[in-house]
Amino acid sequence: MFSKIEWKPLVDASRTMGYAELPEEAEASMLDSHDFLQRFHHALLELHLEEGALICPETGRRFPVNKERKSLEFHWTKHRVYCGCCHELGN
Repeated sequence: MFSKIEWKPLVDASRTMGYAELPEEAEASMLDSHDFLQRFHHALLELHLEEGALICPETGRRFPVNKERKSLEFHWTKHRVYCGCCHELGN
């Protein structure tokens, strides 16, 4: 799983939500560190956006998020994920 993570967006999103415990850059050798694994796990699986918005970097379209309603629209293909307005999110 680690090799499929786009590290900079994960770090940026984590910091936006107030979690600044991830290093700027990461490499597979860091997976041997228990401390790194705990921080990575927390950022990947335990941070939750409850209020705010996700913004498509290509179109600027806002996807509001709140506790009651998460208006996220993603299109899945075999190898890619796209946001509802057009932007490719990853491989």
